[in-house]
Amino acid sequence: MIVKSPGGSIFPYHYKGGEIHCLKYGSFHSNSESLFSLMKAEEAFILGQPRRLAIWVDFYETQLTREVMLEFAANLTRLQSHIRKLAIVGNYGNIHRLHRYLRKQDPLFMMPIQYYGDPEEAKTWLVTG
Repeated sequence: MIVKSPGGSIFPYHYKGGEIHCLKYGSFHSNSESLFSLMKAEEAFILGQPRRLAIWVDFYETQLTREVMLEFAANLTRLQSHIRKLAIVGNYGNIHRLHRYLRKQDPLFMMPIQYYGDPEEAKTWLVTG
């Protein structure tokens, strides 16, 4: 039986011999309310899992405003006990701003986080080591 997360991702997503949970937070453009609604639904889904997950987050074509970054950071704080590794992908400008923002919050996050422009590199990092 195939299980899908609230964002429509197959769970778990098998990749190069490992498992990843994909969070599709891309293509929301400036619709932050819909994005926040999906984040809350995915949060409940992840908290219901009995193990820590390697998570891939797609932020392509979503405006990372200060409000969005603040909500994402709060979301990560609530989920960090369920995250083994986190890879964030998107365009360079967004990822660079998000990286700087989350680095300021650094003491709050205990999981390894990497930022990528290439989704395949991100997924490969998640399933290695």
